[in-house]
Order: sequence, then C-alpha cells, then structure tokens
Amino acid sequence: MTVERSRPAGLVAIDREMARQYTDALASFKNNGDAAAKVAASIRKNDRLILLGMGASHAVARAVEPLYRAHGIDAIALPLSEQLGQPLPLAGRTVLVTSQSGESAEVVRWFSETREHADTFGLTLEGASFLGRTVPCLVGAGGTELAFAATRSLTVTFALHLAILAALGEDPAAALATLRSPEPVAIDAALTALSGVATVVTSGRSLQGVAEALALGLTELSRLPCYSLEGGQLRHGPMEMLGPKIGIVLFRANDTTADLVTAMAVSVVEAGAPLIVFDASGKPPVAGAVTLTFQPAAGLAAVFAILPVAQRLMIAFADARVDNAGTPVRTTKITRSE
Repeated sequence: MTVERSRPAGLVAIDREMARQYTDALASFKNNGDAAAKVAASIRKNDRLILLGMGASHAVARAVEPLYRAHGIDAIALPLSEQLGQPLPLAGRTVLVTSQSGESAEVVRWFSETREHADTFGLTLEGASFLGRTVPCLVGAGGTELAFAATRSLTVTFALHLAILAALGEDPAAALATLRSPEPVAIDAALTALSGVATVVTSGRSLQGVAEALALGLTELSRLPCYSLEGGQLRHGPMEMLGPKIGIVLFRANDTTADLVTAMAVSVVEAGAPLIVFDASGKPPVAGAVTLTFQPAAGLAAVFAILPVAQRLMIAFADARVDNAGTPVRTTKITRSE
C-alpha cells in the first residue's frame, strides 16, 4: 500500500507567498513611483550608491548592482554586517538599506550608530517597521512575508528596484510584461538531474545575484551546504570539486556575459558534474546540460522570468530531501541577534 505524504506546513506557507508574488510585484511597482523618484533624484545628485542588506536582501542588491552601474552609477552592494565592521565612507553616497521585515538586528544597530541619514532610504515589505519609521522607504505590496525562505519578498523587492531604475530612465516594459505573463517552464528534468548530488553550487555572471539568492534558499530549505560562486571565481580553482556528487546550476542571460557562461557549462559537463542551466540567452543549449529555456531577456526581465522557476526547483529539491522542509530548526524568519 502506498501512503501519500502530506505537504509540509512550511512549504504550504511558501506556496501561498509564491501564488501572489506577481500581482504584489506589479502593485509594488505601480504604488512606489513618487518614492522611487526621490531616490532616483538622490542617486543622480551623488552618482554613487551603496546597497546594504543581509541574507536574501543582499542577494537582491547583488543582482541589481550591475543594473545601476549600467546607468553610470558607482554602485556597490555590501552586507550590512560588513558595513558595521569595516565601513565604507558614506559621504556623498546615496544609501539604500533593504530589509524585508525592517526589523533585523543589523538594521537596528546600524541606524543607532550612524547619524547622517539625509541621502538614506529603505526598501521593505513593512512600512510600520523600524526601517519604515526611520527613513523614507519604498514599501512592497502585500505586507510581511510569513514563510521562512524568501520567495515573494525577493520578487517584490526587485519590483521596487525596477521603479527606481525606471525613474532613472530605464524602460520597464519588458520586465513588467514578464511579470504579467510568466513562462510556465517545467522543472522535472532538472530535479531528476540533481537527485543524486550531495550539494549544489550556483553560479552566474550578470545574474550572479540571482544565483546567490537560489543558493541561500536551497541551503535554508534542504539544510545541505549549498553555496554560490561568481563565474570567474568558480573558474579560479574551485572546479577541482566537480564530479557526479556536485550539482552545478548556471544562469545565462541575453547579454555580453553569455559566452562566458557557455564556456563554463562546457567545462562542467566535461568534468562529469550534473548541470542545470537557466537560460534566457537565446543561444543553443549546451550538450549534456539540462536546460530550462526562457525567451531571450536581460536585466530585470531575465530575473523575473527565471527567479520563480528557480524557486520552484529549490522547493522541490528540498521537499525530496527533508521531511519538514520550510520549517526552520536553527533560525527564525526575522534575525534579531548578531
């Protein structure tokens, strides 16, 4: 007799968040035009931007860092903990502090230890939070994310950045179209390819921030030591680990970095490691890789197409490994201690 296992409560909570992430992201873009314009004006004035956050918030900052640089902005993303311990000078910089809860320990301490906030803004899902009360904020629609691993909060935060980038002159049409009509890409073959691995390493070039977000979620949900290496960093030595028990997930967009990702994919296949490629490049698939193909896209259009599908793979991978995936055993949704 076959006994059907019920879906863990933690994953049911994540399912609820993901079901509304597209509509909440679109609403977040629409509702934050005025706040985004103020942030954009500060960025234009200073031409220098520092993006501070922790965990998934930092992964979002890493993903949008190159998009601000494409507008001629000297943009850098740092973990807020690093800024607390080895601070960059902030004079003449616009500062964006991202915290989905607006209550994390590093956020509270950083504001208690800094005095000048004239060009400091926040991105949060909770306008009534400490962050929302302390500085002008772009506030994502839908309120606080309740499930453990970040899913909806990532998509909504990317939409807030889209509002700022649009205020800086970027055309948001392709990214918004992706949110309105997401591509239904199947993950079954990718999940099968990863069924025998002991860990997963994610990597990208222009989409490295998305790779980092996925690695964090994989680790949180599956409790395996999954991590991320930027494409060049993966090439410089760590490829010694490659083999049948190391799953590699690459991200390829329709931009000038695509050929570098292709070259890495070929090397991974040659090393015998299971390889998944999230591919919005428009280029031919790499033989030996499991390719999840999307319409050619770059920037936030590529992020919005790929991210929810990567999240589905992350969740399914964890569900196959852990009985109570989605229920944290050593951490909490809001990290209130350092």
